[in-house]
Amino acid sequence: MHSQGFPPIARRDARVLVLGTLPGQESLRRRQYYAQPRNAFWTIMGALCGAGPELPYRARTRRLAASGIALWDVCATAVRAGSLDAAIVAGSVVVNDFAAFLARHPGVRLVCFNGRTAAALYRHHVLPALGPAARALPTLELPSTSPAHAAVPLAAKLARWRSLAAALAPRAADAPG
Repeated sequence: MHSQGFPPIARRDARVLVLGTLPGQESLRRRQYYAQPRNAFWTIMGALCGAGPELPYRARTRRLAASGIALWDVCATAVRAGSLDAAIVAGSVVVNDFAAFLARHPGVRLVCFNGRTAAALYRHHVLPALGPAARALPTLELPSTSPAHAAVPLAAKLARWRSLAAALAPRAADAPG
């Protein structure tokens, strides 16, 4: 099945970009990032910035963006049967326009990946096409929040995801004065 991704969730002042691979079937059906109820993404975002699953989707995305986190996927489109990242057909991947995104969001200082596949797709398809400044951005591969990766307990995932918090802290150069 040919899947089309979503536009990014981001404010102009975003400091961290979190990238998944491509929305799964439930997300596509509901037109929401991480809509699969067993996916831990919104539970983790609840702990990190108050954008938890108990909030309506629009409120979650507003809170996420207000905290400095931008959310997008590496793939703009790809062929995939089902929702597993392993089922993405490599030759079908069309990536999002990261050069334009990063130009519009110059405050991004860390690119995080929701799982190994998102990181691999970014390194293979996106990084070679970026300019030097964008290629130099630090990256952080985090454990997938997918229910397919249930071997890693939620507490361990959350502990690793907390590492993006340092990039959300205001820099001295960002402080008013």
